[in-house]
Amino acid sequence: MRIGTWNVDNQRLSDKHSRLMVDQNCDIWLLTEVNAEWFDTMGKKVLDFHAHRSTGEMSPGQYYAAVLSTRALVPIDSPHFASAAAKIDGITYCASVLPWRKAHIDCEGWRGESQTERTRIALDTLLERLPQSDLVWGGDWNHSLNGKEHAGSIGGRKHLLAAIEKLVLKVPTSVLSHRGDYCTAIDHIGVPLSWAVNGAYRIDAEKLSDHDAYVVDVSSSS
Repeated sequence: MRIGTWNVDNQRLSDKHSRLMVDQNCDIWLLTEVNAEWFDTMGKKVLDFHAHRSTGEMSPGQYYAAVLSTRALVPIDSPHFASAAAKIDGITYCASVLPWRKAHIDCEGWRGESQTERTRIALDTLLERLPQSDLVWGGDWNHSLNGKEHAGSIGGRKHLLAAIEKLVLKVPTSVLSHRGDYCTAIDHIGVPLSWAVNGAYRIDAEKLSDHDAYVVDVSSSS
């Protein structure tokens, strides 16, 4: 199975965006910062993918997150306003945006007096609502999981690592670089600890978004 995540930076869907996604041959995409024009008139399709988007919008016509699947999906109520979740073949897939340093200034809804506290509060909400098994969780977490911290905070990273452990996940994207190579990835895909990871890749998306895309090849234990 191939799973991708990409912050598409509220860009309008173009042939080049479509080509990048099709070329990766992903079964699942966990998208973030998605322009409403990516969705069909019913909001249930993106390209040839079944789609379910977050209830929360970063700005009018810009959704925080969406789950895309080549197979039929069952929408799940958003576990957090900046997340989208759906069940596909018995697995819960969740795409999330976690708070960046200016989240409380840029957008409404983020609670907490510091970046670390905002991250903790968002994660506490997600941990209350996400299953601790049969879960794939990814998106723009705005934190590197090791090395220099650029977009988030060291305290926020500690809360995020604790959440990953509680959800019994491993994050193969953590060893990859963010664009520019000044920190490790802040866009991630977490898969069950029992799954085999056959590869993890950063996909150059320059001129299409301010984030590159990330793809993992995995095999489930079942």
